[in-house]
Amino acid sequence: MNFLKFFIAFAGGWWRSSERWKAATLTAALVSLTAMQVAIAVALNFWNLRLFDALEQRAMDRFLALIGAFSLILAANIGVTVAHLQIKRRLQVSWRRWMTRQMLRGWMGGGRHYMVSFAPGRQDNPDARIAEDIRVATEYAVDIGHSGLYSTILLVSFINILWSISGTVPLSGIGLDGDLPGYLVWTALIYTVVGAWIALRLGRPLTRAANRRQASEADFRFSMARARSHGLAIALMRGEGDERRRFTRLFHRVVRAWDGQTKALRQFFYYLSSWPLVSQIFPILLAAPRYIAGTISLGVLMQSAQAFGQVVAALSWPIDNLAKAAEWRASAQRVGQLDEALNSLRQPGKAGRITLTQARTRELGFRHLALTDAAGTPVTGHLDLTLHPGERMMLTGDDAALGPLFHAIAGLWPWGSGRIMVPPSDEIRLMPEQPYIPQGILHDALCYPDSREAHGLVAIIGALDRAGLARLSDHLEENAAWEDTLSFGDQQRLAFARLMLQSPAWIVLYNAATGLDSAQERDMMDLIDASCPRAGVLIIGHRPALEDRMTRIVAVNGP
Repeated sequence: MNFLKFFIAFAGGWWRSSERWKAATLTAALVSLTAMQVAIAVALNFWNLRLFDALEQRAMDRFLALIGAFSLILAANIGVTVAHLQIKRRLQVSWRRWMTRQMLRGWMGGGRHYMVSFAPGRQDNPDARIAEDIRVATEYAVDIGHSGLYSTILLVSFINILWSISGTVPLSGIGLDGDLPGYLVWTALIYTVVGAWIALRLGRPLTRAANRRQASEADFRFSMARARSHGLAIALMRGEGDERRRFTRLFHRVVRAWDGQTKALRQFFYYLSSWPLVSQIFPILLAAPRYIAGTISLGVLMQSAQAFGQVVAALSWPIDNLAKAAEWRASAQRVGQLDEALNSLRQPGKAGRITLTQARTRELGFRHLALTDAAGTPVTGHLDLTLHPGERMMLTGDDAALGPLFHAIAGLWPWGSGRIMVPPSDEIRLMPEQPYIPQGILHDALCYPDSREAHGLVAIIGALDRAGLARLSDHLEENAAWEDTLSFGDQQRLAFARLMLQSPAWIVLYNAATGLDSAQERDMMDLIDASCPRAGVLIIGHRPALEDRMTRIVAVNGP
């Protein structure tokens, strides 16, 4: 069971980490409180025995004493239950916090949050795996572990009680010789198996119906979310009517799935509305002949009924937790897959990986560089070249090769062979086609990733003006989703304004001005020449408007 090995190795690492004493203390406290919960259940069982015996014998003094004893049991139950809730939730959130922190370090570091999408296997939605699957994996593990431990202790405790008060029944009624000891225990076992079989038979259609409903609801939500993200195009093409018809069709599927789930629930409710009720009466009916015959007291009758119910509940634990265990396993597997993919990206010296080193001299260069995809399929031929300070170089070719090359320079494409020599990270800036503009204050977004204190207001306003965004100078302290507010061309201009503030010694551009026309693209190059005249500039992608500004143009060959 690979997922279980991962869970023990990774998730169980909390008990071996610097927080191990906290983890051990919380775990020991939870186990102790779980044992106390069973002890209270046992005490209540014996209290029932004495209560009904006192009622049968009309013993008022014992009845009043039992009221006082119940007050103590009630107080203990309240204290243990509240303490158990507090400890269990603290254990869950502490474990989740440790796992989330470990996973975030692996994911949001070294560009692995980008590279993991190219790793072999399904690594979809890593954000959901970290935010939701870790939550389920930790919370459900504690829930299942606690309920399993509780049921185990409960079963051991109440089987002994039920066996001791069951007595023996003769087998002559079914044509056999001898007596059957502990008949209530064997009956509880058979009763549980029959109930589990019925529940599984009726629950299987319910599971399929629930899956169909979830899928139809997801399709309906996705369709509306997609329409929202493409709202401008739909409005320009007057496609609202077609979208409404699509929504209607999808919602009809939701209604059909709902009706199917209702039908499955109706069948399952035949079981839910009868079996629990029978469970309350059945053990009394079993033990009643012995009470009527005078061989047991009323207290023993009620004690046996309660013990029977506790044994059945404990034996039913696997069935009751089947759905939760399946969900826990699915989440644990998803977290394990992501952790495995991230670990594979942490191995720069692994065969089939590009070596990224800091250049000893001031240069950016490639040595015997050949890129592949994550599966090992060649993407480029061998590349050997060097960019010197102040030089302007353009690399042209197929985007299928140029994109991975840009990412390899950034350390985000490890697949291939050869070596890339890069300047120190604080001297180089890489600009992709889609700039990242954080949501929030424009002043902070313009200075990103530096703090706003790193650049003076005069320099910021000047950079905006030279980039053709002077109108934004009056909006520097506004809070907005700037990726939605600014046009694509203005977002690229903002990235060039940010570049001027940072004045790096090395600049790598990949289709960084595709939202601008040729004249505007040349203007952005003028800004680089003016603000970073000694910088080495590498333009990846064929930009005809800038060819005459280059000292070299190199074609990147395919495999």
